[in-house]
Amino acid sequence: MAPQNIALLTDSCADLSPRLIAENHIFVVPLRILCKDGEYADGVNIHNTDIYRRLKDGELPQTSLPSGETVEAVIRQILEEGYDRVLAIMFSSGLSGTYNLMRLAANECEHLEVQVFDSLSGSLGQGMTVLQLAEDIRSGMDWDTLVNQRVPQLIAGTFPFFSVDTLEYLQKGGRIGKVTATAGTLLQIKPIISFAADGQLQSMAKVRGRAQVMEKLVSMAADRCGSHKRYNLAVANGGAVQEMEVVRQKLTEALPHYDHIWEGEIDSTLSVYIGDGVLGAAVQVLD
Repeated sequence: MAPQNIALLTDSCADLSPRLIAENHIFVVPLRILCKDGEYADGVNIHNTDIYRRLKDGELPQTSLPSGETVEAVIRQILEEGYDRVLAIMFSSGLSGTYNLMRLAANECEHLEVQVFDSLSGSLGQGMTVLQLAEDIRSGMDWDTLVNQRVPQLIAGTFPFFSVDTLEYLQKGGRIGKVTATAGTLLQIKPIISFAADGQLQSMAKVRGRAQVMEKLVSMAADRCGSHKRYNLAVANGGAVQEMEVVRQKLTEALPHYDHIWEGEIDSTLSVYIGDGVLGAAVQVLD
């Protein structure tokens, strides 16, 4: 445990693997998935492959905030393990009420100092911020520096890009208009999406076919990196492991001087809205 006893807390939309969660001792609050046969906890008893199967069967699961009981249980665990401060990096407030829920819970913590941040991002963007902070805490960065400088810097300097294979579920979930979805499906147009300044999803580009998708993800990350000398990279996929490896190779060729490269798998919550065949690439500038 870090000498200053700082715990790291996030939610299941950070798309961190069980290995990365364990290695970095990260506390995770799962979002809820409401299916026709009951309620599940994202990443606990339901995973993205289950969502893909349900979507293909014509079911459209609903997503919901973590339960108050779950949040309380995680905070209790943090206290029991002897931490006295918590950095919480939550899923974008533009897409979910999870950040606000955690903020309210933090206000009620009597024996813990909790600072809650809106990542304005999700998936690999949110996840790589948490992983870099784990490293910063290990290296002894003090609380005030973390809260006032480091976290805001990482949030502002993290740029994730995603390609979705179909717009069907974004449309069904009310995230885009019907016309856009139909045109995209007919022409094999693949949108590249990212997070806007307010944390909502926005379309950044449209390309035709998977090969161009991979090139575009890499070129957009490289453009965002610009002339920065220190940076982290991340790649992610939802049901497209081999293509993610191609993206990883291209990304590390374009940006070879990275501090870290992490990978993630798209969680159940996001899969409800974007389906499978998803690819992601991200850069996080550190200087």
